[in-house]
Amino acid sequence: MAKILVVDDEPNIRAIIRKYGEYEGHTIVEAEDGVKAVEACTYEDFDAVIMDVMMPHMDGIAALKQIRKVKKMPVIMLSAKGEEYDRLLAFDTGVDDYVVKPFSPRELMMRIRVITKRSQAEAAAAPAPEDSDHEVYRFRGIALDRSSRTLKVDGEEKNLTYKEYELFSYLIANKGYALSRDQLLTRIWGYDYYGDDRTLDTHIKMLRSSLGPYRNLITTLRGVGYRYDEKQQQ
Repeated sequence: MAKILVVDDEPNIRAIIRKYGEYEGHTIVEAEDGVKAVEACTYEDFDAVIMDVMMPHMDGIAALKQIRKVKKMPVIMLSAKGEEYDRLLAFDTGVDDYVVKPFSPRELMMRIRVITKRSQAEAAAAPAPEDSDHEVYRFRGIALDRSSRTLKVDGEEKNLTYKEYELFSYLIANKGYALSRDQLLTRIWGYDYYGDDRTLDTHIKMLRSSLGPYRNLITTLRGVGYRYDEKQQQ
């Protein structure tokens, strides 16, 4: 079972998550604001973090930025805001999932199972540094270095999140092919992904933003999904 940090300034929310989390066998640690969350993550390791956005002293977005400097762990963001801008901001910061309040505690537990299982699988599959293959994909002003997992566009390095990198790499590896939404969600988010498929659209939008003048390399196939097509730049 997982060790989960629950960060929310509302005691009732923390109590509900603790009840359902402990019922499933998880160990629950609580923090009431972003400052305490950063402190907890500095001295302890967690399998996942459930973090509210709006909190006193330090909000969830600021706390996540600080945590990412010292630890890499799955984060589910809780928010009363469901607008696209808020989701984009959260995903751009590096969250793994985004849940809008009010939420179903059972669904939240399902999402925890999915992201922790995926995180464990990714850690197990990660190659040793000496096994990394120094391969760079280049096209026009794009350079994607697979060994350092970095993207440069016209010489400027872009800060991709883990999922953005995985998604872009998969699109490139299958360039010219139509990839369905289900195929992309299954490949990037896991075979048992349990969430909103708008997550995919959000990551595509962020990728296109990073690609700038080459954004139309990723084409939308209505009713199907997406395709990476170099012909779009010819």
